Amino acid sequence: MIAPALIVLGGVLLVGLVATSAIMRLRSIKTRTVGALLLATLLPLATVIASGIVMFESAHDLEVLAVVGGTTVVAMAAAVLLLRGILAPLDSLTETAHDVAAGDLTARAKQTGVSETDELAHSFNMMAENLESLFDARRQLVAWASHDLRTPLAALRAMLEAVEDGVSTTDEYLPEMQSQVDRLSQLIDDLFELATIDASALSLELDEVRVGDLVDTCVRGFEGQARAEGVTLRAEIDRPDSVVRCAPEKIERVMMNLLVNALRHTPSDGTVAIRVSTEDPAQVRFSVEDTGEGLPQGDPERLFDRFQRGDESRQGAGAGLGLAIARGLVEAHGGSIRATNRAGGGATFAFEIPAAP
Repeated sequence: MIAPALIVLGGVLLVGLVATSAIMRLRSIKTRTVGALLLATLLPLATVIASGIVMFESAHDLEVLAVVGGTTVVAMAAAVLLLRGILAPLDSLTETAHDVAAGDLTARAKQTGVSETDELAHSFNMMAENLESLFDARRQLVAWASHDLRTPLAALRAMLEAVEDGVSTTDEYLPEMQSQVDRLSQLIDDLFELATIDASALSLELDEVRVGDLVDTCVRGFEGQARAEGVTLRAEIDRPDSVVRCAPEKIERVMMNLLVNALRHTPSDGTVAIRVSTEDPAQVRFSVEDTGEGLPQGDPERLFDRFQRGDESRQGAGAGLGLAIARGLVEAHGGSIRATNRAGGGATFAFEIPAAP
């Protein structure tokens, strides 16, 4: 007499398990949720229908209770399994977030095959990678800044001790002491400007300036150094009277940083050239080319990373802030900057900024 109830119960159980398994294979939380809602609605409906059939065929209340109780257990089990399937990816992501918050910046969220959580995990992993890079850059900045501050301070201390001991006179060391103070001031100014750029607090006083005036100012500032080092410095401008809208002192700073970098890596019989192109009416292209050893192997864009010095052969002994500052100033003008190797040897650092309307 209880056989019909067992058959109905087994059928409902089989349908519930198959439906639960099918819903768990869905690759979206949205579709899993819809499937769970449909299962939660249709399974009780099947229970009611099956109970009605059993009640019609049998007068035993025990059989009816068995069918109702069994299908209720199946519905509850299916709901628990579906809920675990939906929450498991979120639990994994939460655990990874706790690891990152605890200081483990190498922790990464796992891909679970669910589209929404995989997209979230991808964004989370990108954030974690950026945080790791930022903390690494901060450690490198402290190391480099400490080294570059310690060197001139040690030189100043040695010179002061020599003067105090009567080994030398103040007049003898005064020019060198002034040079070390200037070096310290330049490093502090670089750190402050880069911090301003990173904080998006850079204030630009835009003005319409002739391209020729910008380049002439920079060339005059480096003619003496280039002549002393035996390097030919020249400027090539297709339209000197063309106008660009910018903060003149900031763009001059960019070109000066690029010129310092180019002169540092150009041999005594080499050439450094500033070229300006206005072929594109929407923007002006500035480039600084040298005939030095060229760029190091690897990604040239890393030369512009904040606090990244890259290869010592290209970046020199400084804190590696010049190119990072140059990129920040160019991007603040709505432009872009890049570095490439020249076909005939040497390197080219080029940037574009919008032309005046």
